[in-house]
Amino acid sequence: MSIWRQLTRGLRTLARRGETDAELNDEVRDYLDRTTAANVARGMSRSAAHRAARLELGNPTVTQERVRNSGWEHGVETLIVDVRYGLRRLRSNLGFTAVSAITLALGVGATTVIFSAINPILFKSLPYPRADHILAVSDVSSGPVTFGTYREILQRSRSFDALAPFKPWQPTLEGGSEPERLNGQAVGSDFFRVLGVMPARGRAFTAAEDRSGGPRVIVISDALWHRRFGGDQAIVGHTITLDDDPWLVVGIMPPSFEDVTDAGADLWMPLQYKTVFTPDDREWGHHLRLIGRERAGVTLAAARADLNQIARAPRPDLPRVPWASLANGLRVESLQDQVAGDVRPALLAVFSAVLVLLVIACVNVTNLLLARGAQRRGEFALRAALGAERGRLVRQLITESMLLSLFGGLLGILVAVAGLRAFVAVSPAGLPHVASMHLDGSALTFGLLLTTVIGLAVGVLPALHASRDDLQAGLQETSRRSVGEHHVTRRVLVVAEVALSLMLLVSAGLLLRSLQRVFAVDVGFDSSNLLTMQVQLTGPRYRQDDAKARFLDEALDAVRRVPGVTEAAFTQQLPLSGEFDVYGVHLERNSDPKDDGAALRYAVTPDYFTAMRIPLVRGRLLNAHDVAGQPRAALINQSFARSEFGADDPIGQRFRFGPDDGQWYTVVGVVGDVKQAIDALDSRKAVYITPSQWHWVDNLVSLVVRTRSASDASSMAPTVRGAIWSVDRNQPVVRVATMSTLVSTATAGRRFALVLFEVFGVAALVLAAVGIYGVLSGSVTERIREIGVRAAMGAAPTDILALILRQGMMLTAVGVALGLIGAAAATRGLVTMLFGVTRLDPPTYVGVVVLLFGVSAVACWMPAWRAARIDPSVTLRAE
Repeated sequence: MSIWRQLTRGLRTLARRGETDAELNDEVRDYLDRTTAANVARGMSRSAAHRAARLELGNPTVTQERVRNSGWEHGVETLIVDVRYGLRRLRSNLGFTAVSAITLALGVGATTVIFSAINPILFKSLPYPRADHILAVSDVSSGPVTFGTYREILQRSRSFDALAPFKPWQPTLEGGSEPERLNGQAVGSDFFRVLGVMPARGRAFTAAEDRSGGPRVIVISDALWHRRFGGDQAIVGHTITLDDDPWLVVGIMPPSFEDVTDAGADLWMPLQYKTVFTPDDREWGHHLRLIGRERAGVTLAAARADLNQIARAPRPDLPRVPWASLANGLRVESLQDQVAGDVRPALLAVFSAVLVLLVIACVNVTNLLLARGAQRRGEFALRAALGAERGRLVRQLITESMLLSLFGGLLGILVAVAGLRAFVAVSPAGLPHVASMHLDGSALTFGLLLTTVIGLAVGVLPALHASRDDLQAGLQETSRRSVGEHHVTRRVLVVAEVALSLMLLVSAGLLLRSLQRVFAVDVGFDSSNLLTMQVQLTGPRYRQDDAKARFLDEALDAVRRVPGVTEAAFTQQLPLSGEFDVYGVHLERNSDPKDDGAALRYAVTPDYFTAMRIPLVRGRLLNAHDVAGQPRAALINQSFARSEFGADDPIGQRFRFGPDDGQWYTVVGVVGDVKQAIDALDSRKAVYITPSQWHWVDNLVSLVVRTRSASDASSMAPTVRGAIWSVDRNQPVVRVATMSTLVSTATAGRRFALVLFEVFGVAALVLAAVGIYGVLSGSVTERIREIGVRAAMGAAPTDILALILRQGMMLTAVGVALGLIGAAAATRGLVTMLFGVTRLDPPTYVGVVVLLFGVSAVACWMPAWRAARIDPSVTLRAE
């Protein structure tokens, strides 16, 4: 029979079972009639002819069953029967079904959420054509590269089709009701060519536009085009005002364009650096990132070899300054790896944790299925006695487990929808691809595959156990051997559950202890009652340092007059803000002319130290006399004084700092260390100078305002901003936040990982407790007769109570022992996320062990108490 005929016949049988059965009966009857007639024609009597025909055909019912079972539709019909039966069984025990489905839903949902989060970051290609050919180049010593390094690579390397440096650019857009500070980038002219995405309207930059003093041209994002210009079709070719200057819009990027190098970028301008420059020019500053598109046929290894050869062999026609010597070489990696690099360890650790949770959930459901299988031994024995084969029973039980996992999977998708929203809501700022995190086709496929695997994983072991019981023992339901085997398997699973739970809890405990250590770090200032905001001086009015210094003075006077303000000051960089402004230092006492390391630069107004409550250790603070034209005075922090002067008095010592203009700074005081990054183990060297005694007055400054109370700090933001705008309404004021918020934000990444591990750890603890309770509860149920006999023989209730408790705690003890070994190995992956604690931190391990034993004791108590209350007369009469 052809495949087509088999297919159509099977479909017809499934659709019209009654009609096909009637046809089969007719065929059997017709065969009997024709065979009987043939036998009569050969001389047999009619009764003998009919009997001979029946003998030749065999049992008509069996024959019809054989015919029915010969087609593919029989498998489908059997599956439908199994599904119906499985649904009835699950419906008959709704408590078991609900607990199992919810347990699986938690595991599937959590795993799907984490998969949806890490998939776009770690596994999906960047949203560019041939994204794997985009490489990021950095200086091994400093990270960012100089423009001089870019120029040399551009001229010497043969590995790239296009190469583009870029850096942040934050202009102020004017022309609306309020000035708006935008996030943008100054980029090389080949930036869009490297990414492989060109403007949807207009054009990209030309090489002629990317030169020093070139025209003011920009490309804007589709989002900015719609948000600020209402999607005006005529915007390309027209000018807009940025920082008081006209800029010509030459292009608009496509709506789908995503700049992974700066997810918030809304506009781009040409970098416009000089191609001929001196060592004191900005072109030798380490503030550029560099990306390139590989030339066809060039591998990543070949590109690395090419650039390292360039780094090792400088050429006289391309001289390098000492701080950009490339002595330690260049790092070349894919842009994908660079984007995901910082968050990869945390995400992989979280994904490992959720997989452990999933395994615990599966173990728990397997245990429940084993317990349920033990209760159904009589049913399986009866079905076997009626002729059911072992394979048929196994198939039926796996069908039930698949149905259970299907329910768990569907619930898990609902959990994932809510969980992903919560994940995005609590994710720290800076987590890449947050906008791409959603339940897409790949996430749903992952959830479906996961559900299928779980259905098989949790169903096979209970099915094999249930189907191998011998018939007589099953019918009697008193076989000690079978019960004992079930108990061994379930106890092994509980031990595994406890061990995995301990591993998760230890990880959560280590992160908790790390966060406690972070919170305990002395940041060096008093963060309470402090309001901060960033002010950017824009426009031709502020191109001279005198004008900028005058604005700072007038703005401070206006802010200090605000009721509730006690102190106010400006600083060019704020602690815990993520900014690192570092310059080289050369001490006068060192005869060697080379730099003596680097230090953080803080250009601050004199009241900064009283506003921040930074203590003066020695000497004096900066004051109103430390202005331009006066001898340059500087404060240094304790780390600077300790590392450079040791036991000597640093007061009066001189050093050069930053661009070398021949001027010396004199140390007039030493102040306490301040943490620029909260998770730095040691404070960096820092120098404090007044803005007017630095080489220039910064355009971007932060205001710190100390108020009388904490509530004032947040509520006074509009008033303080209004005071600044009373000096100049056109200057944008952004990033308004209390210092307490900045401290909280600085710990957001660790807090995020901690929240996830704590959720998983608590879930694992609950599942482990449920597992222990389930095993002991099932054990008590199956040992009622034994316990009754023990009681009848004189065992006191306390003896029975102790017996059950001892058995449960033994399981916990074995699981804890194995879990400690596993935790010691698994926590290696957490080392980069720990702060101030080791991965083998004894208090964490002791605390988790005590917690686990305590929860296990509670889980053991209820079955033990039930066993102690068993009436021996009742159980023996029932027996």
